[in-house]
Amino acid sequence: MKVMIITSSPNIDGLTAACGQAAKEGIEAAGAEAVMVRLNDLDIGRCHACDNGWGTCNKEHTCKVEDDFQKLHASVNEMDAYIWITPVYWGDMSEAAKAFFDRLRRCEASKDNDTAIQNKPVLSVAAAGGSGGGTLTCLSSMERLVHHMRGIVFDLIGITQKSRNYKISTIRTAAQTMAESYKK
Repeated sequence: MKVMIITSSPNIDGLTAACGQAAKEGIEAAGAEAVMVRLNDLDIGRCHACDNGWGTCNKEHTCKVEDDFQKLHASVNEMDAYIWITPVYWGDMSEAAKAFFDRLRRCEASKDNDTAIQNKPVLSVAAAGGSGGGTLTCLSSMERLVHHMRGIVFDLIGITQKSRNYKISTIRTAAQTMAESYKK
């Protein structure tokens, strides 16, 4: 089983990175393969809403904006499960996460069936490092994203600096449980 862990924070040693490490440990404890992706290390720009709003994403399910999106999109298709971890910025996902997931949603949600995410489990984590506010609205946005691509919401976990000690353990356990539950 291959599980893609996508993190989207510019901070390489903050709360989001700690969540990613915990998820990786949980996946590996289940005997599955963890594929780590740090969106901030990639060149993925925003959606251009080509051709009056729908370019090749609508009919061909590919994005014609050339950058690192194409390679990551191809590898998303090869995964069995996903863990998406974002810092909470203004009650929503980070800009890096929004850029990637907006383009992924456009390419995948318009398919009649067999999206890359369809019937696959997704564990979503919103990591609020500041006040802790906005976690629920961020998780709601992530939940809609999973539903648009017909994935399975395995769990939605909010974590703050105040809950860090016990929620890191929760993320590790959730990742392990997800991998064990969906092992092929």
